Amino acid sequence: MIKKVLKEFKEFAVRGNVLDLAVGVIIGGAFGKIVTSLVNDIIMPPISRLLGSVNLVDQFIQISKLDKHPTTLADAQKESVTVIAYGNFLNVILDFAIVAFCIFMIVKGANALRRLGQPDPAAPAEPTDKNCPYCLSKIPIKATRCSHCTSHLEVEPELEGGLS
Repeated sequence: MIKKVLKEFKEFAVRGNVLDLAVGVIIGGAFGKIVTSLVNDIIMPPISRLLGSVNLVDQFIQISKLDKHPTTLADAQKESVTVIAYGNFLNVILDFAIVAFCIFMIVKGANALRRLGQPDPAAPAEPTDKNCPYCLSKIPIKATRCSHCTSHLEVEPELEGGLS
């Protein structure tokens, strides 16, 4: 019983899509750190400057009625003051928006690369049939005789080389 479960687990763990998922999670975690640094270290300082040198992360509303009035979110958390950390929430939303945009751009680029070698779907397809000039029935484009009225058809010059 245990050997069967271990065998099934081994098959599950080494299956290609499980390994792909593990790699995706690890890369996603590293990508999240990059985006967090981008938001905190690159994007937020100019926004803070525009807001009058205010650190958005330290914006909060104190709920508890204590004599303590912390000035930073870290001080409020250290002193166990109940707060609504709306600045941190806005920072997380900005983080998410940047991550979502980056993922969108990566998927958009991957789709463009995938379509690079494929024919344009909007391009018209080569015709495969034609109309018989005598009975106006549809017949294969390479036909030399109409299957409906049995008329002999003239071979079009561009098709002559394709006939055997």
